[in-house]
Amino acid sequence: MKRVAIMFILIFVFSYSCKDDDDLIPYVAVDFTIDIHSTFYNELAVVGGWVYVTGGYKGILIYRLSNDEFLAYERSCTYNPTEPCERIVMEESGLGMYDPCCGSRFIILDGSVVEGPAKRMLRQYYTDFDGK
Repeated sequence: MKRVAIMFILIFVFSYSCKDDDDLIPYVAVDFTIDIHSTFYNELAVVGGWVYVTGGYKGILIYRLSNDEFLAYERSCTYNPTEPCERIVMEESGLGMYDPCCGSRFIILDGSVVEGPAKRMLRQYYTDFDGK
């Protein structure tokens, strides 16, 4: 009897501890193409450039990492994504992102947390560059 109770408690604790804050961000289909030569995306013409675009749950931040590599992140903070104010913005330095609402900061290279109450990386979208 004790064994079953302990097992139940361990399963409960394990399942609770594995709760994923990212699960709170609704999944939204994202599939679009942008022309980096368009005047709408002038900022993406250079490495280190970035833009906000419509899409995802609360928008998407696109960052040009190199001549042929782009990163795209969901702008919804992983701390409390359903709160209206929880939205990622680019730091003035261009080296990271932060949520002015909860104060969480994230690394631009992979979306991992640098500081703040957020514990999960930002949701990253797959990108592909055709070189044109």
